[in-house]
Amino acid sequence: MSKKEIKRLSVTDLMKEKEKYQVKDNVTEPVLVDRLGVEVVLRKPEKSLCVDTMKMGRDENNDTDADEYMVYNTMVEPNLKDKELQKEFGCTLPTDIVSKIFEPGEIAQLSDVAFELAGYKKGGIKAIKN
Repeated sequence: MSKKEIKRLSVTDLMKEKEKYQVKDNVTEPVLVDRLGVEVVLRKPEKSLCVDTMKMGRDENNDTDADEYMVYNTMVEPNLKDKELQKEFGCTLPTDIVSKIFEPGEIAQLSDVAFELAGYKKGGIKAIKN
């Protein structure tokens, strides 16, 4: 996109199209897991969940995988927090269910989708060079 094609956002635009620009909380995203041939649904994580997950990822003494934690807390379909499901799969910790169903690479990609829903991944913001 050239600089001339970029529209500068104004207060008038914000007021005129408030619904378009307002941050929405209840956002979900269906995601295809190719290996399983199924769709799962993730919800947009709250800021606090993103911050906690990023801190976990940097903590070398943390026993819980940060990506598993994010997926466990953002997947709404199927409900990974279901106690019967966790019992059926022999989970010791609630988050164990994630690695019992998904491969490590799939977990990382699902976590990335959740972060993207909250605007935390690269690609959405770019500096404009003069």
